[in-house]
Amino acid sequence: MLYSMAIAGATGYVGGEILRLASTHPQLEIGALCAHSNAGHRLGEHLPSLPDLADRELVETTIDNLSGHDVVFLALPHGASAAVVAQLSPDVLVIDCGPDFRLTEKSDWDAFYGTDYPGWWPYGLPELPGQRHVLAATKRVAVPGCYPTAITLSLLPALVSGLIDGHDVTVAAASGTSGAGKAAKVNLLGSELFNSMSAYGVGGVHRHVPEILQNMRHLGADAPTVSFTPMLAPISRGIIAVVTAPLQEHDTDTVQQIYADVYADEPFCHVLPAGAWPVSKSVLGSNAFQVQVIADKQAGRMVAVGVIDNLTKGTAGGAIQSMNIALGLPETTGLNRSGVTP
Repeated sequence: MLYSMAIAGATGYVGGEILRLASTHPQLEIGALCAHSNAGHRLGEHLPSLPDLADRELVETTIDNLSGHDVVFLALPHGASAAVVAQLSPDVLVIDCGPDFRLTEKSDWDAFYGTDYPGWWPYGLPELPGQRHVLAATKRVAVPGCYPTAITLSLLPALVSGLIDGHDVTVAAASGTSGAGKAAKVNLLGSELFNSMSAYGVGGVHRHVPEILQNMRHLGADAPTVSFTPMLAPISRGIIAVVTAPLQEHDTDTVQQIYADVYADEPFCHVLPAGAWPVSKSVLGSNAFQVQVIADKQAGRMVAVGVIDNLTKGTAGGAIQSMNIALGLPETTGLNRSGVTP
């Protein structure tokens, strides 16, 4: 069976990645390509990397153009999705790749976004305990943020097994520039970015903090805390997250075995062999998450290092994975686990 799809925000980085994956998905038929400011252009003018879709015309982001499809992907800026969704049929599967419906608590939204709270939808991270059942019964999916995906998956085995309690978690994570979108910004200019790394959103003010804490609570942490320092790396795509937390009376072999056991049946989560450490290019273009973990006895802390491609597993791949579950398809359909290297 073929399912027709439309996309709003087709020419952005996330929109382009959704189309890259959808173009080889055996059960997706690509319908309306909506890109408001680029309406009337051909897709190939903006995404020459997709030659099979190059001649497709971009259309206005209107309800008429989005309607009549089985699946609608929204790759829109913060605050833009709610007005669109309000006009779509409840029978349409809507996958929102923005932040609008991720947070369950209005107070978190108010503190970090400061606009009208749009509500929340089922969260599109299938690896969370019980989440596949939730996704299989919904027509609305909120795709996680890219940093929360990498950080949550790096913490998940430790939290569900009780290795750590979620207190005093620290995270230092670096992302490629595509995570900031296509909008022109001074700090993303080549002359500013090349040969440099920088921290931003320091001190608990990054908008992904409440989402990370929300996921930690889902994984069983009681009153979790996290100190999150995001960094900008001079690469186009990829995230590496270094996550540490207090750990007592466990050695590295035990911790690694717990991670391997928890992720043994997860199709996209890979625990590397002892002594091998994740690098971002290993997952480039794939829906894979790779992780390594050790016990730092001197510091009394667990150290987990996880990597994802921020555009694939971090956004578009996670969206397709969740869509597959919601449509009753094998969740690996149209997705690969192999990165491009070197």
